[in-house]
Amino acid sequence: MDKIDFFLKAVSIGTAIVLSNVTLAAAEASTKANKHLNTIEPYPQFEAHFLSAKGLFKPVVVSPKSNKLVNTDSNLTIESVPIISQSTPTPASSENRTNILESAEEPIPNPEILNPNANPLLFPTKPSEVDVDAPQPITLRQALELAIKNNKDIQVSRLNVERSQEELRQARADLYPTFSTSVNVQNARSAGADLSEAAAEAAIEGADPVTAQQLEQQFGSTNESSTSFDGSVSVNYDIYTGGRRGADIRRAKRQLRFNELDLETIVEQTRFDTASDYYQLQNSDAQVEIQRAAVEDAQQTLKDAQLLEQAGLGTRFEVLQAEVELAQAQQDLTTAIANQNIARRQLAETLSLGQQVNLRSADAIEEAGNWNLTLPQSIVLAYKNRAELEQFLLQREINAAQRQIALADIRPQVSVTGSYQLFNGFNDDVDKLGDGYTAAAIVQWQFFDGGAARAIADQEETDIDIAETQFADQRNQVRFEVEQAYYGLEANQENIDTATRGVNLAEESLRLARLRFQAGVGTQTDVINAQTALTQARGDLVSAIIDYNQSYVQLQRAVTNLPDNSLYDLP
Repeated sequence: MDKIDFFLKAVSIGTAIVLSNVTLAAAEASTKANKHLNTIEPYPQFEAHFLSAKGLFKPVVVSPKSNKLVNTDSNLTIESVPIISQSTPTPASSENRTNILESAEEPIPNPEILNPNANPLLFPTKPSEVDVDAPQPITLRQALELAIKNNKDIQVSRLNVERSQEELRQARADLYPTFSTSVNVQNARSAGADLSEAAAEAAIEGADPVTAQQLEQQFGSTNESSTSFDGSVSVNYDIYTGGRRGADIRRAKRQLRFNELDLETIVEQTRFDTASDYYQLQNSDAQVEIQRAAVEDAQQTLKDAQLLEQAGLGTRFEVLQAEVELAQAQQDLTTAIANQNIARRQLAETLSLGQQVNLRSADAIEEAGNWNLTLPQSIVLAYKNRAELEQFLLQREINAAQRQIALADIRPQVSVTGSYQLFNGFNDDVDKLGDGYTAAAIVQWQFFDGGAARAIADQEETDIDIAETQFADQRNQVRFEVEQAYYGLEANQENIDTATRGVNLAEESLRLARLRFQAGVGTQTDVINAQTALTQARGDLVSAIIDYNQSYVQLQRAVTNLPDNSLYDLP
């Protein structure tokens, strides 16, 4: 019996040694293969960025058409992972996967095809008209160009600027005199002519010759129609309007500038929203890949547990524990895919693209740039550039102009008018054309209106005080936005360095934990903890870079019009 026990122990130890040697050899081979990862082509039919070791297992991936979990092996399901024979080579380590932070796709060559239908009243009525196509890769610059062209808020703001330009033209028209003319050609005949004719005939029959002749002449003048011409030309000019004309022109100018600044604000906000949504899409894409890698790690842990159970070095409990870990990883991957789809639709909505357009990021996840200004310099530059601050100053001037317009109602109004008339009656015996003219100076003064004008002026005075208070509040808000973005940028810069070291340590920790477990000297819990730590470290690194980029564009938005800003130099 002792010999049998000794024989079983020897077989177990020999199996562990074989597994350990094979694992170490595969790990060394994978380290050398890291140098050639950039030459390996990814699977063309899938969006996977991580590569698995050849011959071990088919990776769990996401189909770009259905965007659902599928497997490249028809005999392998997500719920059931088969036990791999001991002759199967061990997988490449986590270092053998393509770095998602450096991966980038070739963007779509012509982003114009993503633009929406030219008809703004398009109303889809069929499911096929809103069913999205395969995701199209675009860069951040392409996204910004599409947003500036298609965003509906920008289009409305541009129309408001055009409307303000016409309003200014209307106000300036009061600087010129007005000319008018009228022409009246009239032909008239009395409505009682027929009755007069019958009465005259009856009277003529019984009258003497002299009376009859007089009646005929009278009847002829009554029955005859008359034609006349009357024309006039008039000119009017308001010499003094109590300050209304000048104040109205100033108000229109300030309103035009206000709307131009409003357009600038919307453009800057649209650029910020586009960049923010794009980075969010990058984050969701990376999270899908991280969770997909977690699924692959969990699958490998399950395979290791099954192999050790077959060799008699593991327990059924460890296998079940690995299966639970795999199920949790699959659930996290499903959630990440859902968040990815939401991020894609959010970016498409911000860009106002076509109904069937679906997007994915083509840029690699990397730091957007370096901020070379100090915090005080950034705050002062924001004070100079922010359109919102100038808008409150303009609103103050608009209220001052409207106050003058209101007071003009109780001030004197001086105007001059002149006209020239022509008249001619075609049925009279006078062939001469009659003419005449009128010239007048008019002074009007409504010096009392019950206090209405003064009340309106006081309201505008109050609005001036409100605009000044809002300016002070906006100034403080601008400073806070700059400081918030600046501090976030500094923190995320440090977090990137820390997270990078954390990923390297977590990958090495998982590699050692897996080797120890495969050799029978480690525990399943160590591997699971190492896997969880690696997934968390990868997520922290991606989040640190994305948060840095978000803070960077937030700082650009807070400062606005920053020179040499690659994100803000688009037309």
